[in-house]
Amino acid sequence: MSGRPIKHSLTLQGHRTSVTLEPEFWQAFRTIAEEKGIALNALAAEVDAGRAPETGLASAIRVYVLRHYRAQARPAQI
Repeated sequence: MSGRPIKHSLTLQGHRTSVTLEPEFWQAFRTIAEEKGIALNALAAEVDAGRAPETGLASAIRVYVLRHYRAQARPAQI
């Protein structure tokens, strides 16, 4: 890992919020947004809408990234 988490501002439902993630998670999250053809804020809004109220947004994004790449790593089922 490259070190300290980095804080970025996102706009969710018209409101600015800050999220702190490790650089590797930011890069992976950006890559997923690009693969889906949507803006980073739009992907963050999807994650935000699907998280439990007691789960922080940064944690929800980390889990989203992990699940995304785990799903890609599974072999195709016939």
